[in-house]
Amino acid sequence: MPANTTASSPKKKGRRARLLVLVLVLALVAGVGYGAYWSISTVRASFPQTTGTLELDGLKGRVEVKRDDYGIPQLYADSDEDLFLAQGFVQAQDRFWEMDVRRHMTAGRLSEMFGSGQVETDAFLRTLGWRRIAQQEYDTKLSAGTKKYLQSYADGVNAYLEGRSAEELSVEYAALGLVNDYKPERWTPVDSVAWLKAMAWDLRGNMQEEIDRSLLTSRLDEEQIDDLYPPYPYERNKPIVAEGGIDPATGTFDPAARPSDLNDGGSGANGSAAGGTDDGTAGSPADAASGLNSQLSALSDSLDSVPALLGPSGNGIGSNSWVVSGRYTTTGDPLLANDPHLAPQLPSLWYQMGLHCRTVSAACKYDVAGYTFSGMPGVIIGHNQDVAWGFTNLGADVTDLYLEKLTGDSYTVGRREKKLTVRTEVIKVAGGADKTITVRSTEHGPLVSDRSNQLEKVGDKAPVSNSAPDRGTGYAVALQWTALQPGNSMDAVFELNRAKDFRSFRNASRKFEVPSQNLVYADAKGNIGYQAPGRIPVRSRGDGSTPAPGWDPRYRWKGYIPFDELPYEYNPERGYIVTANQSVIDAEKYPYLITEDYGYGARSQRINDLIESKIQGGGKISTEDMRTMQMDNSSEIAKLLTPYLLKIDISDPYVREAQKLLEGWDYTQEPDSGAAAYFNAVWRNVLKLAFGNKLPKELRIEGECLNVRPADSTAPDDDLGERVRECGQRDGDSAQPDGGDRWYEVVRRLLKDEDNEWWHSPKTRTESATGTRDELLGRAMVDARWELTAELGKDASTWSWGRLHQLTLKNQTLGTEGPGFLQFVLNRGPWNLGGGEAAVNATGWNAASGYEVVWVPSMRMVLNAGDWDKSRWINLTGASGHAYNTHYTDQTDKWAKGDLLEWSYGAEAVSARTVDTLTLTPKGASGG
Repeated sequence: MPANTTASSPKKKGRRARLLVLVLVLALVAGVGYGAYWSISTVRASFPQTTGTLELDGLKGRVEVKRDDYGIPQLYADSDEDLFLAQGFVQAQDRFWEMDVRRHMTAGRLSEMFGSGQVETDAFLRTLGWRRIAQQEYDTKLSAGTKKYLQSYADGVNAYLEGRSAEELSVEYAALGLVNDYKPERWTPVDSVAWLKAMAWDLRGNMQEEIDRSLLTSRLDEEQIDDLYPPYPYERNKPIVAEGGIDPATGTFDPAARPSDLNDGGSGANGSAAGGTDDGTAGSPADAASGLNSQLSALSDSLDSVPALLGPSGNGIGSNSWVVSGRYTTTGDPLLANDPHLAPQLPSLWYQMGLHCRTVSAACKYDVAGYTFSGMPGVIIGHNQDVAWGFTNLGADVTDLYLEKLTGDSYTVGRREKKLTVRTEVIKVAGGADKTITVRSTEHGPLVSDRSNQLEKVGDKAPVSNSAPDRGTGYAVALQWTALQPGNSMDAVFELNRAKDFRSFRNASRKFEVPSQNLVYADAKGNIGYQAPGRIPVRSRGDGSTPAPGWDPRYRWKGYIPFDELPYEYNPERGYIVTANQSVIDAEKYPYLITEDYGYGARSQRINDLIESKIQGGGKISTEDMRTMQMDNSSEIAKLLTPYLLKIDISDPYVREAQKLLEGWDYTQEPDSGAAAYFNAVWRNVLKLAFGNKLPKELRIEGECLNVRPADSTAPDDDLGERVRECGQRDGDSAQPDGGDRWYEVVRRLLKDEDNEWWHSPKTRTESATGTRDELLGRAMVDARWELTAELGKDASTWSWGRLHQLTLKNQTLGTEGPGFLQFVLNRGPWNLGGGEAAVNATGWNAASGYEVVWVPSMRMVLNAGDWDKSRWINLTGASGHAYNTHYTDQTDKWAKGDLLEWSYGAEAVSARTVDTLTLTPKGASGG
């Protein structure tokens, strides 16, 4: 893909192409004689049948689909095959458009639906090869039982598709059918497996940070970059696993081992420190990467153009989960909370569902309920009769970028030349000619640089040490990623659904290879636990924080952390376990490197503190307490920074009026809080002045232009003469500084150093230069005052955080960039929200781009292991993917307020809440 510096980005070109298609759709929809048809017949034609009887091919027995007043289905069957066949049918009833778009995305076939604007995105996805790997998994890795379930699920989806016209599938198909002849294909088992690759992509770890650290070298020195990536604060923010380590006697992780019994960690399996040129084959990774700024920026653009179905990749994406032992709960049994933080989208990523065997037996093994993915059988997060589980992103570093020295169709490894692996891919384009691409790979993985014109010849700009290979035609960039190796994660889903105790839970976790997630656990017998699973690489050399020299064989991965050496806990003495993307275990006490880029623990420590305050006060934690914790809006950075802001002597009465909002503020970010609005605006401007304006254009938000000193300039800050105009190039969701808890830690470490160079900001035409902390904070307060005056009005007493911090739910295809009419039909909102970045109520926003909500708690649940029917749950939107269906967004208002719905599980409780029952019968056995 071409970089923004030389041409319009392919993303922009794609948007224009899609816009032309959508304008044509709009013209046809609005044509004479069509308006009434579309407003009534077409919109309603796709609504699912939820009562009566339907005959389905492939069913062996009768299946009941019982829906409550929110349209949430509970399925009852007498065999596993019937249960999963019915799951496929019911999910397709509500969500087939979403499922179809997902499978085209994972296969790199979006152009077949949406035309030429998606060709570059498809090319990048074909290069990654998600669908190819999913096919290999299905062919060679998955168990016979899993394949049987996947086929049953596919049969159910296809039973839904059979005989249905475009308008009977969804209003989106009806619109699409007006401009091309696209018809959905039959569903296959591999379509379901491939979705795990998209899930793994969005939870892939630190690839963006790896790129960013390299890009920073054009303007910052090594010490300055270290300032922006401070070490994890173990002394303040607890890791997940507080005790234990690898027992040298057994070679396995022992959660009960005393520190004196364990090895001292050290470099352990990581080998020697990064760098080194002792065999003459490579320079240091930092040297090799430092000249690749424009090339890595182009790669970052490619990453931004891939649909991020789970959310913006970076520090914000994550989740909260915690589990509390029954000795500290009002129920006397464990309580487990979970709320994954993902992209806001319509419909929600999650689909609530129950899968029940009328009698659990060898022929029918499941009695499970929870959150599912449309397009995939089984339950991802939830509980069965015996155990409950939740997920958060572990954040393991499972990707590495390698610089590759190419010569013709070969690449250098040590002193040898190896042949590139080459394949061709044909991209079919709706309304256009096919496009053929060539995908090349090294031993590390596909050459992602081939998808960017700017990465074709980079040798003339890449400074490397004398021991590096000759520049020749330059370096390419390869991606090594654990998800590009076939695995067993689909098997793990079904084993989790059948788990009976902690042992079987851990055995299921053993197969959950990608994405690497924190798994929390509770069971009906009163036990709680935690497991860190996943395929996490062990590096022979380097730490994965910057691109590695692919020509140096010492930088190869040498395997993966053995599962038995991964951290876990079972009934820890403290009585609770918290996972919120913080460090898994103190790096000094663990011999393996999991990542250099954990979240910094702001959310996790707040949850720890809330639990501890309740316990130490002698209280017991209730389901309502767990819900209240999920909605905690407290801002850690506000607690830290506000006392400094209140000490600034403000003479301007208008700015002083805003400053007064902070007096007596309790640091909570409620939707109606004027103080929260002003503080977050100040925080955004502090970040911009102290850091953002000093970052290279490749990290700054697209379109934001500054007059900056040339990178090699030695002129003082107040010299306005020596300036060049540079405009930012980064997508708003990934621009820096994003304001997450990494930036909390950056600022925390600088606050007492009043004259630190980061507090220096240059003179402008209207503002004096700043040279101290208080001068910069004062200038940020002034800038924030006038920013909010423009946004919210002159009277500061009328300001509120929710008016700035809004959520709009957008249909992920035709509702994102189409003309206003279709957006009105498909999208909903806005909602004024509380919470914020790195708060427990993590309604995230990117400080580099504005206050709009860009990730959310995509669902919330509180599970009661003593009485499953007293559990509670909520989804971001609703069960339906059909615009104007009653259940399109019928949970969103409650979600925004922090309310939870009753979650019925047992047969009696489900029957009591059932409002619609659909009976599915075998073909030819109507009513049987």
